[in-house]
Amino acid sequence: MTKIISGKLLAKSIKDAIKEEIDSLVNNGKRRPKLSVILVGDDPASKSYVSGKSKACEECGIINETILMPQDVSEEELLKKIDELNNDSKVDGILVQLPLPKHINESRVIEAVEYKKDVDGFHSQNVAKLYSKKECIEPCTPKGIIKLIKKANVNMDGANAVVIGRSNIVGQPVAKLLMNENATVTICHSHTKNMKQITKHADILVVAIGKAKFVDKSFVKHDACVIDVGVNRDKETGKLCGDCNFDSLNGYVKVLTKVPGGVGPMTIASLMENTLTCYKNHENLK
Repeated sequence: MTKIISGKLLAKSIKDAIKEEIDSLVNNGKRRPKLSVILVGDDPASKSYVSGKSKACEECGIINETILMPQDVSEEELLKKIDELNNDSKVDGILVQLPLPKHINESRVIEAVEYKKDVDGFHSQNVAKLYSKKECIEPCTPKGIIKLIKKANVNMDGANAVVIGRSNIVGQPVAKLLMNENATVTICHSHTKNMKQITKHADILVVAIGKAKFVDKSFVKHDACVIDVGVNRDKETGKLCGDCNFDSLNGYVKVLTKVPGGVGPMTIASLMENTLTCYKNHENLK
């Protein structure tokens, strides 16, 4: 029987704990944390993500500011706004919603955010600290994935883990976090030959390839833990689906996440944790 991990339930418990801590700080005379989110353009998916983050801030007692900028905003104007937020002592966390329009250099924007306010964990200084095992702001989705695996009581120590996807946002950092838990990690991607021969040996399989229903039971062994990071639109039904064929894996693997309701809520909960961490560092609180 497959154990379905609910990211919603775990995320709620994390946000409840954050709210309790923030309320306690405010009751003791401290100000509330503040997260500023920049949204460029009106992409429906990006607007939905930003709305979800705003709702989570409200649930946690975090002040949220959403800054809307037009699709044709210049890179210079965007960088100027980021600089203003960097220098605003009341702002603890800054998030620029990705992707950005093609005329804007995403790498330059990511590096423009003060690394101490980088709640996404994308700045090169946070990445360097992650890879050198120093205290840092961990990327939200990889951080949430590790929490889900632990919640399912899956032992990562000595496990054979395979990550399908090599992006800087999910694939590579989650591989590093798995290695930090003493797993042996292999990274696959869309050009990997004989992929099934590799994934069939995985105790833990993280799928972030961006292809709807790509992974079915022919990719995995029956006692595997499968974490589905994908968010796609099913061409037949029009509904959201993951990179895994849920119906094929359900009842076959040991542990499985759903889309939606699995990794997504954990990404936002981890963002709330990162905002609180940036605030506490800013205020010199332990």
